[in-house]
Amino acid sequence: MKNMFFALVGVCLITHIIRLVYELLKHRKLIIPCKVSFVIILIDMLLLWTSWFALCSLDVYRIYLVSGIRYFGLFLVVSGVIIFLTALFTIKTLESYEGELIIGGIYSKIRHPMYLGFILWLLGFPVFCGALFSFLLSFLFIANVLFWRHLEEKELEKRFPSYLEYKKTTVF
Repeated sequence: MKNMFFALVGVCLITHIIRLVYELLKHRKLIIPCKVSFVIILIDMLLLWTSWFALCSLDVYRIYLVSGIRYFGLFLVVSGVIIFLTALFTIKTLESYEGELIIGGIYSKIRHPMYLGFILWLLGFPVFCGALFSFLLSFLFIANVLFWRHLEEKELEKRFPSYLEYKKTTVF
């Protein structure tokens, strides 16, 4: 079990690094998103999410948390999934959106609901599982997600003249 846990830590780290490199290359215009890159990143993200949930479940460093705190973690996960899916069904894509700036629905309140949803389940699932190492590791992964968000903000500011005004009326 310990070997599987550390293998999953490695998978999570590698998948985050792959996504980070992709975001940097995309930001620097060294890669142009296309169907192939979409499939690669989709597989990477599915592997990342699957390995994250397995990692938390198998965490060898456990901490006892009272039920109320554990279920608050579950609440964060469910909230994150709902926010993520609401955003996904609003924008109808995970990559290469070419339309106008979306400011309706969930995007009228939250600029990056998919990233927010991702962060909520990164925090919530280790709390629900009482997974100490995974909880600590989540802060590294959250920093990575916030960096992706930063790169996307820069791109959106260039692409949409109204983005700076939109930022003033929304959070995250």
